[in-house]
Amino acid sequence: MTSQEIRQKFLDYFKSKDHLIVPSAPIVLKDDPTLMFSNSGMTQFKDFFLGYKTPTAPRIADTQKCLRVSGKHNDLDDVGRDTYHHTMFEMLGNWSFGDYFKKDAIAFAWELLTEVYGIPKENLYVTIFEGDASENLDRDQDAYDYWKSVISEDRIINGNKKDNFWEMGASGPCGPCSEIHIDLRTPEEKAKVSGLELVNNDHPQVVEVWNLVFMEFNRKADGSLEKLPAQHVDTGMGFERLCMTLQGKSSNYDTDVFTPLIAKVEELSGKKYTGILEDEKDIAIRVVVDHIRAVSFAIADGQLPSNGGAGYVIRRILRRGISYSYRFLDMKEAFLYKLVAVLQEQMGAFFPELEKQGKLVSEVIKSEEESFLRTIETGLIRVEKLIQQTISEGKKVLPTQEVFELYDTYGFPDDLTRIIAEEKGLTIDEEGFKLALSEQKQRSKADSAQKVYDWVTLEEREENFVGYDQIEAETYITRYRKVENKDGEFYQVVLSNSPFYPEGGGQIGDKGVLENATESFEVLETKKENGLIISLINGLPKDAGAVFYAKVNANERKNSQANHSVTHLLHEALREVLGTHVEQKGSYVGPDYLRFDFSHFNKMTDEELALIEEKVNAKIKENIALQEFRNIPIQEAIDKGAMALFGEKYGDSVRMIQFGSSKELCGGTHVKSTSEIGHFKINSESSAAAGIRRIEAISGDKSEEYFKGLEKQITELSQLLKSKDVVRSIEKLIEENTSLKSEVEAFKKEKAKGEIGDWKGAYEQKGDKLLLVKKTSLDAGSVKDIVFQLKKEIPTSITIILSDADGKPMITVGVSDDLAGIYQAGALIKELAKEIQGGGGGNPGFATAGGKNLDGLENAYQKALNI
Repeated sequence: MTSQEIRQKFLDYFKSKDHLIVPSAPIVLKDDPTLMFSNSGMTQFKDFFLGYKTPTAPRIADTQKCLRVSGKHNDLDDVGRDTYHHTMFEMLGNWSFGDYFKKDAIAFAWELLTEVYGIPKENLYVTIFEGDASENLDRDQDAYDYWKSVISEDRIINGNKKDNFWEMGASGPCGPCSEIHIDLRTPEEKAKVSGLELVNNDHPQVVEVWNLVFMEFNRKADGSLEKLPAQHVDTGMGFERLCMTLQGKSSNYDTDVFTPLIAKVEELSGKKYTGILEDEKDIAIRVVVDHIRAVSFAIADGQLPSNGGAGYVIRRILRRGISYSYRFLDMKEAFLYKLVAVLQEQMGAFFPELEKQGKLVSEVIKSEEESFLRTIETGLIRVEKLIQQTISEGKKVLPTQEVFELYDTYGFPDDLTRIIAEEKGLTIDEEGFKLALSEQKQRSKADSAQKVYDWVTLEEREENFVGYDQIEAETYITRYRKVENKDGEFYQVVLSNSPFYPEGGGQIGDKGVLENATESFEVLETKKENGLIISLINGLPKDAGAVFYAKVNANERKNSQANHSVTHLLHEALREVLGTHVEQKGSYVGPDYLRFDFSHFNKMTDEELALIEEKVNAKIKENIALQEFRNIPIQEAIDKGAMALFGEKYGDSVRMIQFGSSKELCGGTHVKSTSEIGHFKINSESSAAAGIRRIEAISGDKSEEYFKGLEKQITELSQLLKSKDVVRSIEKLIEENTSLKSEVEAFKKEKAKGEIGDWKGAYEQKGDKLLLVKKTSLDAGSVKDIVFQLKKEIPTSITIILSDADGKPMITVGVSDDLAGIYQAGALIKELAKEIQGGGGGNPGFATAGGKNLDGLENAYQKALNI
């Protein structure tokens, strides 16, 4: 069976068991503060398990794109070094929300594996939860009893809490699980050692293939367990491992999930893949074909590589692939982007985002490759200098701080530094590097760390968002919890009627106040978590159950929604002017400005930007009324012409925002008519990434402030220039300035000529060499010209000039060519620059350094005399 057939059989089987087949959610999570990526099949169903949303069906099945490269589930360092770990993988799953439980889940799994897929029963083992006295949890006897009806009891293994009690995270839904393991070894190997001894012992041929999780409990923040109101089933089967099993392979990489990609790498690199685990070349190929999948799906789902957050994770994965191919496949030019077409051909039919976004994905990867390859080349020069310095100092270990700086600041792979150092007989301080890395991680963790307590539930009330219609509301706190972070102690509250818009869709969350007759609290931010609208306040009310009044900061909301509405008009105008290939790829909407990222491969011209502004402002002047369609079926919205964005997860019911011909699915707040926007002004257009352009703009109050500021500047300029024709007056000043500059340059040259004669006679004889140490106030350009002339005309000479021009210390060193083998200008400047708290460089014959300490020139002068 091909991988496509294996995937389809799974979905067809569960469809026959009355499961609704749903598409994979995006791999990148945009509205979940607890996760960056979908790291398991259940991620998109969290709200169902927590009871925040009603499931679309009681039985669901799917295949979910997953990514595990950070936090608790981090497989990155294992990828490539074994046969089965991956960053991006597919998780086949079937789900029951308060419907069937252990009996049916076990029966479905057994029937599918043994009868539909035809896996020999004698190759299978199962595990059940053995119980845990510390948690007061009993052995999962029900699972044991159901399993023993289909498999011999000696193949049912007790598993501990680590292996057989599944938890979503530090808190949340959890429960005992039952794993299905498969023994893929040869009969000869099985005869030597029983599979019973190898289950859960990291044997590459005795692997877990499916995990059946029985959700019974909710883990609270204090660590205690409480029963969920309903019992659920959450299963996850590794698609790649299933393909390995059914295709009779001993490695995931030998299946047709990966072989087409491997073949393309072989073609491009000229290296042959042999499948040897320890072979660095084969490890590199496995890393490349795994990582290209992860990066491609993330970019297709809207996450561009960047220096922070989820974007940093994607950039790190891609750079790991580039680093391996550079070192072990001798690929010195970009080539990973050429694998995207192969991936499209393999998976595009089932994952249409790859087909739709293929060109963008290729361009982004290519740009990142070229950038990082330049980083590597630059890093190689830095490493070489570091090695030479270490050798010259008679040391054997590269300085830890410089090695870590190469890695942390410049992105140069530490293992590449290690390899190059070893080739020169040097090492790096492994423990010191690990300590520096650990300290950096601890600093980062401390900056973002916060302790979140359990919710305290008050009177049960319906929780509604009323912010589309009003910015003030009478309300009650339905639940609250304490939050501690580096800034202090705060409280998160959920309101029965909340006018505060929660951060989402690019729009920042509302701020405001929550008050009553006796107390007032500042609302610092509003976010959405697991379906709840949560506002952060700066204290806990004395009577949390009292009636409150929630008031949104009206001015900030007005400007934010003006900026949000204008992004819709901007999106439409961009598509009209540049073409329908333009799609939104990210946005920021706040009260002060808006940022809009979109797919386009060329820098916009001034004419295009002017036309965009003109089109948007024309729509603003038309005073187009908002048409809002709340909770309409998504297909109806699409039929009406609404634009759905790739990488966004939409429900069955959506909200559509329409301003004339502009129609988008959007949950944000908007103006009632376009005239409220005021005026639209583009501040800048730039590159956000390969194939992605970025516009930053203003509207509303900020646009008015901008034009008032310009008017004020022109008035002040007119007064300064004593002319109403500001442009002509400035042109005249520029002409005069150019003429004066020419006169000054001529004066400097004349002055320098006069100095040369004096300086020639000022050299001191030092043995068989000549030394000139001179103070001057000449500018850097003049000093450079003189030093170059002197080192040519005066043999066996060293020239050191200390300048205080413009109140800034500058040291210049020239070494005549006949002394270049004995003295190095760069080495001399490095020593002298210490006195002025500066640095610089150059070549063996000429070097300069600037600094901060003008008073240090005197010490530098004395040090120079003693050379």
